[in-house]
Amino acid sequence: MATIHIKPQQTDIYVMDGTILRDALLKNSIDIYKGMAKLLNCGGVGQCGTCVVEILTGAEQLSERTAVEEQKLRNKPVSYRLACQTVVSGELGVRVKP
Repeated sequence: MATIHIKPQQTDIYVMDGTILRDALLKNSIDIYKGMAKLLNCGGVGQCGTCVVEILTGAEQLSERTAVEEQKLRNKPVSYRLACQTVVSGELGVRVKP
């Protein structure tokens, strides 16, 4: 079981190891999209790049960045990840809509 500490909501959610971060956030009613991306996102297949989150703590508890992430996030800090491409395997801190 993994704990995800979410900012700025100051909320904790609990998920099974191996859960996709995007799925965990949406299942727990955490809004991860800005503006029109709520309607115009790719549904979690890594094509749009709109589910960007910032990993505050626990980056070592996540899957490695995918090739899709490397391409979509090439001009972003290394702490930024696509929630749809990130597999959780331990405790972490996340900022949504960085």
